[in-house]
Amino acid sequence: MLEAVLTGAVAGGTCIVFAGLGEIVAERSGVINLGTEGSMLCGALAAYAVGIETGNPWLGVVAGLLAGALLAAVHAVLVLHRGANQIAVGLVVSFLGIGITALFGQDYVGQGVVPLTTWDVPLLSKLPFLGPVLFQHDPLTYLSFLAVPALSWVLWRTRAGLVLRAAGEGPEVLEIYGTSARRVRWVALLVGGAMAGIGGAQLATAATLNWSEQMTVGRGYVAVALVIFAGWQPLKLAGGAYLFAGAIALNLQLQARGWELSRYLL
Repeated sequence: MLEAVLTGAVAGGTCIVFAGLGEIVAERSGVINLGTEGSMLCGALAAYAVGIETGNPWLGVVAGLLAGALLAAVHAVLVLHRGANQIAVGLVVSFLGIGITALFGQDYVGQGVVPLTTWDVPLLSKLPFLGPVLFQHDPLTYLSFLAVPALSWVLWRTRAGLVLRAAGEGPEVLEIYGTSARRVRWVALLVGGAMAGIGGAQLATAATLNWSEQMTVGRGYVAVALVIFAGWQPLKLAGGAYLFAGAIALNLQLQARGWELSRYLL
């Protein structure tokens, strides 16, 4: 059972990892985006719908990325140009995403999508225990493995990371050196929304293989919370995402074995 739970934790936690990494980028620039939930939903529906219409799941992933970024742009306009409250706008944008996907997703409920195929890593996938847990997943899951250390490196070892952190910690310093903090925050919010969209795409086309209204069931909010609990550290965020998804996977395994334990308690 442990192997199945850990495999489910990795497969189910990938969407939260992407959303959380995107939120780290946004928050490092000085903007909290509670609209991450909406971006995940828009990404999930866009990926699912485009995948069905084109028969190409990778075009669906690109559509999910763009849909997530587009919703984040609404947040950016209201917060960065209109001076609206970040928390209030985030909630409104999230509800906007819920409404949009509920409206346009009705025709796709129950339809089968062309899934992202599982890639077994040569040799490593044959390892006992570790093979199924880490090396028998969809390509986006492997991409998330790389994205976690990559973001850490960008944040702490590159000029782009320094500029991003300066936008959040000392925007007036950036302005002195001729860099617009608003422009940096715009880019950060678009990147954050795009990554949330990729997370939604992975959820719909690789993890659950279906579309249903509000299918993210709060994963976007969980991602935002994990960013804070993880102290804005990508590696800790990934651990929290897998822990959350592991609790869901454990519940499924216990149910299959006849155990009655509330998934909400887990």
